[in-house]
Amino acid sequence: MDAIAEAAEAIVQKQLDAYNARNIEAFMACWAEEARIYEFPNRLLADGAAEIRARHMVRFQEPDLFGRLVSRMSVVNRVIDREVVTRNFPEGRGQIDVIGIYELAGRKIAQAWFIMGSPVLEG
Repeated sequence: MDAIAEAAEAIVQKQLDAYNARNIEAFMACWAEEARIYEFPNRLLADGAAEIRARHMVRFQEPDLFGRLVSRMSVVNRVIDREVVTRNFPEGRGQIDVIGIYELAGRKIAQAWFIMGSPVLEG
């Protein structure tokens, strides 16, 4: 693995650790000020750090929130994660399969695309 890909993976891991700790400051430290989040392929979900922060402040209120990394691969400044995320959905606690594609610029996440499976509720 080259040094750029290694650094990109480290930043994405730092972001996942902050997500799981529900630490908004550490989480936002991984995102560029003008970062964007999309539902794959191109439906814009959050435009800029303020919208990303607001979106995650709500998410971080979920008591069971946790992203379990299943696999990760990277090429240069792009990292692709497969995760199983535990969430508190309106219908109850459950898991959802997620593919996250992160593009880094410098030492920050500049863009991310998410492919979401269907929630599977517990019980």
